[in-house]
Amino acid sequence: MVDLLIDDHNELREMVRRVAVERVSERADDIDRLGEYPHDMFELLRELELFTLPFDKKYGGIGSILGACIAIEELGRICYNTAYLLVVQWVPFGAILAGGSAYQQDKYLPGLADGSLRGAFSTTESQSGSDVSGIRTRAIPVDGGYKISGEKIWCTNSSVADFIVVAARVAGISGRGAINFFIVDRETKGFSIGSPEKKMGARGIPSCPLYFDEAFVPTDAMLGEPGKGFQIVMEAFNISRPIIGARGVGLSQGAIDHALAFVKNRQAFGEDIANFQGVRWMLADMHIQTEAARGLVYKAAAAADAGVTGKALAKQAAVAKCHASDTAMKVATDAVQLFGAAGISGDYPINRYFRDAKVLQIVEGTQQVQRNIISRYLVDGY
Repeated sequence: MVDLLIDDHNELREMVRRVAVERVSERADDIDRLGEYPHDMFELLRELELFTLPFDKKYGGIGSILGACIAIEELGRICYNTAYLLVVQWVPFGAILAGGSAYQQDKYLPGLADGSLRGAFSTTESQSGSDVSGIRTRAIPVDGGYKISGEKIWCTNSSVADFIVVAARVAGISGRGAINFFIVDRETKGFSIGSPEKKMGARGIPSCPLYFDEAFVPTDAMLGEPGKGFQIVMEAFNISRPIIGARGVGLSQGAIDHALAFVKNRQAFGEDIANFQGVRWMLADMHIQTEAARGLVYKAAAAADAGVTGKALAKQAAVAKCHASDTAMKVATDAVQLFGAAGISGDYPINRYFRDAKVLQIVEGTQQVQRNIISRYLVDGY
């Protein structure tokens, strides 16, 4: 583990941790309580030039998935929503970097890099969820481009995005190659964004339905060649998937931090609560589980940075995401228990960690989907 954390990564951790404590912590509860997009936190991340962290130096990043995981972990330890701002910017960036033409990269990546553009990414539909092959949104070829019709749900960041990368089934192409991605600018005629969902957690970053009524996009809006772009983009997401696990590590560590501070300052039956053996064992288990999750996430991130791809990386990333998300839920649940009645009060932040952890078990591929990936690798050789 020590070998993975080279000096640059440790310096990054120290910087992000300091900023999270000094500038993010005072906003975290309000972002969650009000459920409003944190424009000030976006500007802070823009000021710190963190939007290209996992990408090549050409775009101002350090080209390190491990570095990106560290930043997500430290921000998520204080505020899940602020950490999420990085993720929702990285997903469309990664898609266009992997599958986009030179024209598309020149048009969108500089703006995503400096924060002058905001993007979103949309695959989910009401009838298919994690089943991408069940996508019904259609792209009909017409002169000069495509007309897109259909509906999407749970498109995170869409209400503030300048453009959205959308998955649609192209008419005339059969099999897996029928699903392709298109860049849809916000002002596209026939495209509209619905009202934000009322979510249990991750409240600060809006998730909205999308509606397409023969929305025309030009031919050069498609990512990659017809029938090939989807596979290219999804492979790019495998490389970045450890970042999702890092959100679980950050939530777990933040829950531990709050629980420790609480039990050290409470008494019962004439004793400090922190001296009760049962409490100490709970805290020890929370720490053990979080350290294990951190190790799995860092291992998967280091593998991605070392050039591991394909099935081997998919399995490692699934293990990291699944364990880290389940750990976040277990640790947050135990933290709420240690708070007692205060844990279910809106006056204490620990309930925020509990709600955000539950979201993480569902988004970016449910825990059941991750287990399917892992078991296919074990039983069928994937």
